[in-house]
Amino acid sequence: MKIDHVHFYVEDAKVWRDCFVRHLGFEVVPDCAIPATFLEKGDDIPWNPKEDNAFHTCTHVVNSGAIYFLLSSPLLPTSPVAEFLRYHPPGVADVAFCVENLEEIISLARVHGAKILQPIQQYKYGQEYIKCSKIAAWGSLTHTLIERRGQTDEGGRDTHRIRECGSVGKDPWLPPSFSPSSSSWFTGIDHIVLNVNAGDLEHAVAWYENILNFQGQQTFNIQTSRSGLHSQVMVSRNGDVQLPINQPGSANSQIQEFLNLNRGSGIQHIALRTRNIVHAIAQFRATGLSLLPVPKDYYSQIRQRKGLPITSDELDTIAGQEILVDWKEETFFGLNNNQTPLLLQIFTQPIFGQPTFFFEFIERRHQAQGFGEGNFRTLFAAIENEQIKRGSLG
Repeated sequence: MKIDHVHFYVEDAKVWRDCFVRHLGFEVVPDCAIPATFLEKGDDIPWNPKEDNAFHTCTHVVNSGAIYFLLSSPLLPTSPVAEFLRYHPPGVADVAFCVENLEEIISLARVHGAKILQPIQQYKYGQEYIKCSKIAAWGSLTHTLIERRGQTDEGGRDTHRIRECGSVGKDPWLPPSFSPSSSSWFTGIDHIVLNVNAGDLEHAVAWYENILNFQGQQTFNIQTSRSGLHSQVMVSRNGDVQLPINQPGSANSQIQEFLNLNRGSGIQHIALRTRNIVHAIAQFRATGLSLLPVPKDYYSQIRQRKGLPITSDELDTIAGQEILVDWKEETFFGLNNNQTPLLLQIFTQPIFGQPTFFFEFIERRHQAQGFGEGNFRTLFAAIENEQIKRGSLG
């Protein structure tokens, strides 16, 4: 399993297309073929953004490395996007996964009572056969499920399985000639975070275990003097999809604030992985991207920790960009015994009008795995400070 693409519902798709290009270095995908049923168009024909899009919905596609974002906005009040925005602020409406056996997943979904929003449909694109379906997840979040196969040889064997899900330059929605820029800042989506209502965490964990075959990894129980959260990190069996699920640990938690403003469960943030976070953040700051500030005493505390795996000069450079630093020598946190695994992370301010959705940028050095608890706590405290500024945390 891999993440194929993420679909945002926004008020003006063109404006947000240009924002992704200007602030994060994404590229516009000029031509693509998406099964139109999954863009709310209703006709079983490929969709091309150069045409009129759906008669009630405008959609643009942007790309960076292996990441593809669909951005849809309403043209008419009858658009499903308009319906979504009547109840929720702009944000993620759908996370699409590439899967190996779509029929099996849909069968499991039915057994466990999941709502099938779109039955399995098959399309031919070039030499590839694409099967798609869509299921309801938590709140208004949906998952589009995609299985792709090539033509078979005389013995009935699949001749196109080498085409990896979500691989750079080989996305099924894109023409064969399309190749993402090698200068992309991002290498892929590191993880996607889902917030659910208090008391729903165990149910959400079971849902992803039973239907999508995820398994539990780390757990976090963060508590400060003001608020708290509980989190379970879920990971696909092949390890390529990481989905932390949060529930509020207090009535004034930042998770509860999200749930109130979002009017239900939804995606809180998406982490984009980069090979050089210092250079990337310097570039993003130059474009005017607004990032979450780090608590004033953060780096003095970092310098007091034992085993700092970078030089003082490098830490100064990292501190200049207000990037969080965490490391741990235990095996779970990393796979390389010769060098200490290191996590470098930073977070944007909420990108839409309401404080609901933001991006994280992450660099994993020396095969760092999982999520650093130190960074997790610092993020929680930093968002608490923003809550105080908004007056939403007493």
